[in-house]
Amino acid sequence: FKVWNAVDTGCCLKTYSCHSCAVRTAQWSLCGRRILSGGFDSMLNLTDVETGTQIFSSKNEFRVSTLKFHVSEPNIFICGGFSPEVKAWDIRNCKVIKTYKAAVQQTLDVLFLPEGKEFLTSTDAVSRDSADRTIIAWDFHSSAKISNQIFHERYTCPSLTLHPREPAFVAQTNGNYMALFSTQRPYKINKRKRYEGHKVEGFAVGCEFSPDGMLLVTGSSEGKVFFYNYHTARITQTLSAHNEACVSATFHPVLPSLLATCDWTGDIKIWQ
Repeated sequence: FKVWNAVDTGCCLKTYSCHSCAVRTAQWSLCGRRILSGGFDSMLNLTDVETGTQIFSSKNEFRVSTLKFHVSEPNIFICGGFSPEVKAWDIRNCKVIKTYKAAVQQTLDVLFLPEGKEFLTSTDAVSRDSADRTIIAWDFHSSAKISNQIFHERYTCPSLTLHPREPAFVAQTNGNYMALFSTQRPYKINKRKRYEGHKVEGFAVGCEFSPDGMLLVTGSSEGKVFFYNYHTARITQTLSAHNEACVSATFHPVLPSLLATCDWTGDIKIWQ
């Protein structure tokens, strides 16, 4: 994986080669000095950005597709991937501390809810007859499944994102729309509001809120970036960003006027 200067030069600052197969996911630590990465070699690595040394390295039981640090416990993270299980790891002792059994083939994304007592997983568990387990809510400490009846339409949800200020989250669906849910039990879907107009067409397209929560941004299979007004669900702007599918668009955490996008071929662009 690579670390880039996004603001000034646009240059690659350093390349970290700590995996033997494709890196599927990488996350900054809460302190911003380390990067947690995982991929198809089933390895989990926590790398010191300055020195390049491995602070934590462990073999996972399955190929990794998603990683998320706990929102208030910086030594704990959730790991999901090509497995019916999701695992919580503690960096301090390099051990699995919790196992969450979802009875699915793959976990696509993980989202902690505020305070970190509960989290959501999106999975590929969609069949012709049932859409339960597409989004599952978990109690973090007890490992209990709170609900698997959150989303009833027969589409997978490759990406979940939390609203920064309101008790709501959004799921990107492969039905070419984003669905809005409450973060409070029973995580009810808002049937009167959904964000549609972009195409996903089977790509794992990410979505994200702006830092102030006013905009919802998503890539698309057409290579465009779509900006939705959070309150009205209307498209406010589109950006012809890439020739191939745009699989991610993310706002700069400090400079809200900067947006990064990337496409299926590996091109990354910064927009003002």
